Amino acid sequence: MKVAAFLSTAAVASAFTPSPASERSTTVLAARGGIDPLDPSIGVTDPVGLYDPLGWLNPDKDPAKDFASFHASFERRRAVERKHGRVAMMAVVGMLFHNADIEFPGYLSTSENVKFSDIPNGFEGLAAVPTAGLTQIFLFCGICELAIWPASNYSGDYGCGYGRPFVPNFLEGDEKKFKLDMELNQGRAAMLGIFGAMVGEAVTGQNLGEQVASGNLIGYGPP
Repeated sequence: MKVAAFLSTAAVASAFTPSPASERSTTVLAARGGIDPLDPSIGVTDPVGLYDPLGWLNPDKDPAKDFASFHASFERRRAVERKHGRVAMMAVVGMLFHNADIEFPGYLSTSENVKFSDIPNGFEGLAAVPTAGLTQIFLFCGICELAIWPASNYSGDYGCGYGRPFVPNFLEGDEKKFKLDMELNQGRAAMLGIFGAMVGEAVTGQNLGEQVASGNLIGYGPP
């Protein structure tokens, strides 16, 4: 269980490679649910509304206008935002589990006599994972990016549906719009949350659990 957070955060660094398949998958998803995942209104909710401080939704201000169409550049950015948000949500959940000392039973590596419970929380855990384990994590992320959930699929739809685990549950209309808004906004919050936790640990030298125990959640010590 300890390595789950590292698997999640490692996936953030995966590259997105443009592919003609992205436009085809977008068309299929739009036809299936009647909602285009590339609609700029996705993720635009109160109280923030439309957040575009650099004005890149205006094609004339988009720095990518000289080498990509507006649709292609926005499509890629939205795909990056969505996937990084998904990874960040997994990372936050993993961090909470790890800091609650909930781990898999047994051994992470029998050859090196390392149990899952031996892996410390926070940054220290990364150095405690055997090299073979880290290699497997990066290989798994690469396989996911290239084959299972290809990064070239900009629609974000991998045929899994929404909601119930292992049971396809395809949504339509307003319900789908609500779920897409929720996913994007919660992903944004998770990216800020996991980044904040990492910065907090770097500044205080304490992982989340230690900060909670010491009342040092804002980095200035207990009140």
